[in-house]
Amino acid sequence: MAGEKVDLIGAKETLLMSLYGKALESRLPHSLLQDRFADEVVRRIDYDFSRLKVDGNLGLGFAIRAKTLDVCVADFLARYPDAIVLHLGCGLDTRIFRVDPPQGVDWFDVDYPEVIGLRHRLYPSRECYHSIASSVTEPAWLAEVPRNRPAIVVAEGLTPYLAADEGLLLLARLVSHLAGGELMFDAYSRFGLKLMRLNPAIKATGAEVHWAIEDPRELERAVPKLRFIGEIPSYKPEQGARLGWSARLFVGLWKLIPAMRKVGRLLRYRF
Repeated sequence: MAGEKVDLIGAKETLLMSLYGKALESRLPHSLLQDRFADEVVRRIDYDFSRLKVDGNLGLGFAIRAKTLDVCVADFLARYPDAIVLHLGCGLDTRIFRVDPPQGVDWFDVDYPEVIGLRHRLYPSRECYHSIASSVTEPAWLAEVPRNRPAIVVAEGLTPYLAADEGLLLLARLVSHLAGGELMFDAYSRFGLKLMRLNPAIKATGAEVHWAIEDPRELERAVPKLRFIGEIPSYKPEQGARLGWSARLFVGLWKLIPAMRKVGRLLRYRF
């Protein structure tokens, strides 16, 4: 059977980088993510993943970040069983299957029409699952999302690809539309964006990164309804031990040097 043809360019193509990394990690013994859907989809897609040069260290990094966010989403849903989940720039991520939300939770995945079309062809449907085919920066799509229930908003691997003014407008629209809840995403400093531009996968796709966030509290000033809760710790000692020596060195420097800690962080806000 012929594989599913994928024709994505630029920032859209980078979703294949994270998908492949999660699939690689899920093939390992004692996998952290155990993402069988990602592994199955990678095997079905007609695409040369070797051009992205995703290795085991990068795959484990993707898995650690994804697992950390999965746990935060599950914790929120345990506290608010009537909540909605808003997954921005979902790509081909399988978070809804990994978290497996209980009945009563409505889940919304938002991404470009061609990405949502791929999801429909590759993944099974679920009750209370909704996909929205739109750029996240377009204002009209939010009308499809309920505004009278607690919400957890997750944006994994999205913010660097947005222009800063677009990102702030998006955040302002979210907190204005939704009744209240939490927002989680990964953010990168200017130095972090420089490192991203050196990534072979970013070079291969031609994707451009724009939005640097140096101080998490600058978003509170720009979007007054946001309240910074703190950074979400992602690397645990037992996870870091599985990395190769070069990646362990990077994590060690990341912990010791303040400028390195700002390279890439998981940020959490309340609104």
